[in-house]
Amino acid sequence: MSLGVLAAGIAVLSGIGAGVGIGIAAGKAVEAVGRQPEASGRVMTFFILGAALCETTAIYGLVMAFMLMGR
Repeated sequence: MSLGVLAAGIAVLSGIGAGVGIGIAAGKAVEAVGRQPEASGRVMTFFILGAALCETTAIYGLVMAFMLMGR
């Protein structure tokens, strides 16, 4: 196994952090809507923005893995 394959595997592990981050954010969003149902539109807007920011780390990790595998 070359070091490029190992590095690509490590780069893909960034998806774990994104999954945990989105899970926590979704839980807090549901909790906030449960407390104040009238603010659900605003809460969902911030949740979607936060989820997009969490996913960028996973996408960067995937791109880096593809770049490392392409060597």
